[in-house]
Amino acid sequence: MTAPSRPFEPKNGLIQWVDRQLPIFTVLHGALVAYPTPKNLNYWWSFGSLAGLMLVVQLITGIVLGMHYTPHSLMAFDSVEHIMRDVNYGWLLRYVHANGAAFFFAVVYIHIFRGLYYGSYKGPRELLWMLGLVIFLLMMATAFMGYVLPWGQMSFWAATVITNLFGAIPVVGDAIVSLLWGGFSVDNPTLNRFFSFHYVLPFVIAAVVILHIWALHIPGSNNPLGIDVQGPQDQIDFHPYHTVKDLFMMSVLAVIFFYFVFYDPNFMGHPDNYIPANPMVTPEHIVPEWYFLPFYAILRSVPDIGIFGMTLMEAKLAGVIAMAASLLLLFALPWLDRSPVRSATFRPIMKMLFWVLVVDVVILGIVGAKVPDDIAFSIGDFGISWLIVGQLTTVYYFAYFLVALPLLSKFEKTNPLPESISEAVLPRNAEA
Repeated sequence: MTAPSRPFEPKNGLIQWVDRQLPIFTVLHGALVAYPTPKNLNYWWSFGSLAGLMLVVQLITGIVLGMHYTPHSLMAFDSVEHIMRDVNYGWLLRYVHANGAAFFFAVVYIHIFRGLYYGSYKGPRELLWMLGLVIFLLMMATAFMGYVLPWGQMSFWAATVITNLFGAIPVVGDAIVSLLWGGFSVDNPTLNRFFSFHYVLPFVIAAVVILHIWALHIPGSNNPLGIDVQGPQDQIDFHPYHTVKDLFMMSVLAVIFFYFVFYDPNFMGHPDNYIPANPMVTPEHIVPEWYFLPFYAILRSVPDIGIFGMTLMEAKLAGVIAMAASLLLLFALPWLDRSPVRSATFRPIMKMLFWVLVVDVVILGIVGAKVPDDIAFSIGDFGISWLIVGQLTTVYYFAYFLVALPLLSKFEKTNPLPESISEAVLPRNAEA
């Protein structure tokens, strides 16, 4: 494990007495103060701390909201209205919690793409990367169940559509759907189950975050150059050098976040969710929250799979498999990309393809919010539907990970790496 650069020497007698029997202050000092980090970390590395901050915000607001929420299909919608109108600062708690989920995902997406660009998934950090993906999957499950709790029209029908997808799984699909529903349709038992899981899973996320940080401190942080530290001359203490950066980024995030909370709290929501759930009226266009849209687009982009006019796999099952594969293949990324160079800074072709991937995922998000049969754009008299756009972007998404990265690992000519972090950061004629 990366050793702290200086020992913990408390001057307070009480802290000394506690730390001798339970060295919690020593652990915190080694993890948050004297933890040696590469001296060239930039602001992209602050998004891990921002994600931790958003998790704390979600936990605190969620616990308080849970005190006033009623998980019953006949009272859930009214209890949310009660929170908004009658509970002291309930409107603020709900807006912070709802927008906090969106900002949590935004921060985590940037954190993931930073890892993709700088090769943070490569050895010796494979387990660190996989624990981060576990956190991401737990976040998706938690957010989906939380989206159902207001029991509005979009909540109800999103739950109906997404849970029905499990029915496409052969043999066990119907049993899984019945287990999720707690009956024969989305109803009160479903809401109770989702509320229970939505309340518990954030604490599971917090536990995995601790493992994630622990796994980070074993090999130490990656850096923009993607090279290993050569000694103490390449490192500085986490505090105060990087805590200052983190606090600055937290300030920037807070300004943007509270702009939406106070001035446009429903920007990322759907107006149909202010209508009580009605199983007899289907919304014109059912869409999930924005952070699910790229995967929703992949789900809808896969057609029936067949040969010689015979259907081998229906589009529903094929789409579920494609959506699951789009997430699960990220776990195999350390073995798909075998290039000895971590950072895309020194990989010109990979850098270009990475930015195309970023645009590709953004387009997938746009496609997920559109009606598939609508025309995206026209070329002369020929119209390209959003379905076609989704299929093309889905192909690129999988091609990047399954084709481009393995081939680049063998054939890409990389730029020369610096000998050390200090050589790249400091002038050549300066003394370290």
